[in-house]
Amino acid sequence: MTSIHDQAMNYVYQQVLQRLLGFFSRAERTALQLLIQRLAVAAGGMDQIADFKVLAIQSGSRDSCYTLAMLRAAQLTIATRSPATFQLRVATLRLNSTSTTALENIHRTCSALFVFDDPRVEVLMVDNREVLPFDHVAPTSRAGRESHRMNQLMIGHRRVWDQPLDLWDDGYLATGEFYGQIARWNHGVDALVSGDALRQQKQFIEGLRRAIAKAGLEPLSHVQPGYDGLFALLDELGGDCFRALYGEHGQAPWRPADQFETCRRTAFINIHDILVNNLEDRWPLLTEFLGFQADELSTQLSDNEYVSLDVLAHVRGLQACFVQGQTYEEGVARYLQRTLVMMRRKQLPERLCEQAVEAFGNPATLAEQRARTAAEIQRNLGLSEAQLLCLLFAPFVDSGANLERFLRQCHPGMLVAMPDLHRAMQGQPVAEQVMQWMVDVSGLPVSLIGKLYHMRSVSAHEGWAGESAGADTPSHIEGSENADPVTSERSAGR
Repeated sequence: MTSIHDQAMNYVYQQVLQRLLGFFSRAERTALQLLIQRLAVAAGGMDQIADFKVLAIQSGSRDSCYTLAMLRAAQLTIATRSPATFQLRVATLRLNSTSTTALENIHRTCSALFVFDDPRVEVLMVDNREVLPFDHVAPTSRAGRESHRMNQLMIGHRRVWDQPLDLWDDGYLATGEFYGQIARWNHGVDALVSGDALRQQKQFIEGLRRAIAKAGLEPLSHVQPGYDGLFALLDELGGDCFRALYGEHGQAPWRPADQFETCRRTAFINIHDILVNNLEDRWPLLTEFLGFQADELSTQLSDNEYVSLDVLAHVRGLQACFVQGQTYEEGVARYLQRTLVMMRRKQLPERLCEQAVEAFGNPATLAEQRARTAAEIQRNLGLSEAQLLCLLFAPFVDSGANLERFLRQCHPGMLVAMPDLHRAMQGQPVAEQVMQWMVDVSGLPVSLIGKLYHMRSVSAHEGWAGESAGADTPSHIEGSENADPVTSERSAGR
């Protein structure tokens, strides 16, 4: 019976491979052969390939789905030529910002590639530091949502108040921790395979180092700018990247605890140089075979997987309105202008520019869109507009140095209670109403607000041990005009 079942499954896999190859261009078939050669060399020869395990991070993005399709084609092609093929681990990190569309893209891609029932493939997800089988319909756990919300607030509140609010810094840190742990789980993996360009790799390392500084960890020693040094960097961080914010009992441990290897053997294999990077050439494979779906404007513009374009525009509008003394509309308009410049620099079709103008430049619909985006932030990130405004001002760090400015701008009625607020942050007893107001307006417990009170603010230039914040500092962290991720390349999981 087993033999009959194996024969039937092999026939299915051959059919999947043939259909998949039918969508490959000549250039993609050449890339496939180069990929197979690269994997064989990394494994120590084709006779060692059966003992070789590859990790592919799956975020549901256009590029991560494409990379997985290439790896699956390589795995099945080797199986037709050799007695065995390499093992594949597909892993997804669940964050509050992970959209339903992304999860459905992952599910459709894995279904089309027929990996769910293949014993040579593990399809996993991590929710609140627990490794689980991938399930696209399972909501993120309540504990996981709360943990991600707290991480976002704690790291966000450590920024210098008049620098851009980067709602994705905690995402870099969580993703880095995820890379390090999922590579050690269940006997580990031999290689992380990624199709990210070097500039994308650099952006991820830069974002990770920036988040490390805000998380209160020691600055890292000099590391390589790409993923070649990623695992050495993660080893230097340790297994808990948020420990300085919460202490030993702040977050759930990684689990199942007994299934993590003590030592990691993972190398990095970059395949960006052999992939076909023309989107038009990729599109039939993505849409017709994998069933990939995405809003075209977001697909072309969003270089950050942690927040949506609408959220980015909304934050810039709020920052203009409450911090810079302008109007919400002016902040969104400036964001749109920079976006259009970038779009035309990338020579994107004019119809996409028109879509961007319609999305962000129509005064008649801007108020409605603002309300929709505020609801999206509440639903996905767990932040009310009052809490987002509090985050914009970062009023607790540096012994509450920016508290008065925050109160005058957003809560003038609380100015009279400012001495009580300082006492509460110093751990002294105050009226219950004052403490409850602090919790409501910040989204944080008073104990953590007190922890922030004794921390200093962290500039976007920090976290670069052994490097000056001058000419060598990446341009995208030097000022607000370059801080939007739509002006840089997407990092994790592209």
